[in-house]
Amino acid sequence: MADGFSTLLKNELLDHVFGCGTRDYTAPTRIDVALSRADPLADGSGIDEPAGGDGYARIQTDQTKWTVAAAGHVENSALISFPTPTGDWGLCTHAAAYDQAGNFLARGPLTASKTINTGDTVQFPAGDIGFDLSDT
Repeated sequence: MADGFSTLLKNELLDHVFGCGTRDYTAPTRIDVALSRADPLADGSGIDEPAGGDGYARIQTDQTKWTVAAAGHVENSALISFPTPTGDWGLCTHAAAYDQAGNFLARGPLTASKTINTGDTVQFPAGDIGFDLSDT
């Protein structure tokens, strides 16, 4: 899966690396993973998360759940499990990453879209969720 980092994260990283601007980027202490039924845009708009009343919640992860970046790509290195749905979540096609403050960081398509219904087990094995530094 490859889609890209958010505009916010790209700006933070560029300012940090080149020492310009007023930002000195600090890595988040956790990454929250979200599911989406649509392809979010680089600014985070367009995300379509399942309803919270259906047992859906973003999953909190830390640095131990992600691979070391290689070729501009990072992916989950461990199983990511969502709560059991209490209602239908629909066809989830994308994942998104947020920092602990709720800032949108990245988005990308799932390796395989999943229709998620009431009572389903919602798990993503290592390598199923990933994000790339790309121009999209």
